[in-house]
Amino acid sequence: MIAVDTNVLVRLLTSDDPAQTQRAVELFAQESILIPKTVLLETEWVLRYSYELSPTVILAAFRKVLGLPQVTVEDSNALVEALARYGEGMEFADALHLASVGEADQFATFDARLKKRAGREARVRLL
Repeated sequence: MIAVDTNVLVRLLTSDDPAQTQRAVELFAQESILIPKTVLLETEWVLRYSYELSPTVILAAFRKVLGLPQVTVEDSNALVEALARYGEGMEFADALHLASVGEADQFATFDARLKKRAGREARVRLL
C-alpha cells in the first residue's frame, strides 16, 4: 500500500497537468492506495479555493475516488460522517474535526455557526 500526497490527489481529480495526471492515474491503477484524512482536508481546500469548485462537485469527486476498490482512507468511519455533514452544508474542515473527536466528551469552540450547524446531537461546547 502507498499513501498519496495532496498534489497527487489533486492531479487525479483535476487533470490539470497531463504528465502528472497520467502518473497519478498509473499509480492508482497499479497500487493499493491509502489517502490520509489530512490529505483529504487539504485537497478540499485546494479544490474550493484554487480551483473554485463547489462543495457539490468536490463531494462527488471524493465519493468517486473513495469508491475505488484499491483505495483505503484513514479513519473511514470519521470520513463517512464528515462527508455526510459536508453534503448537508457544513464546511468540510469543521465536519472532519467533529467526526474525529473520538473518545472526547466534547468539542470546544468559539464558533457559534459550527455549534448551530452541528446540531443538538453533536458534542459541541461553545466557549
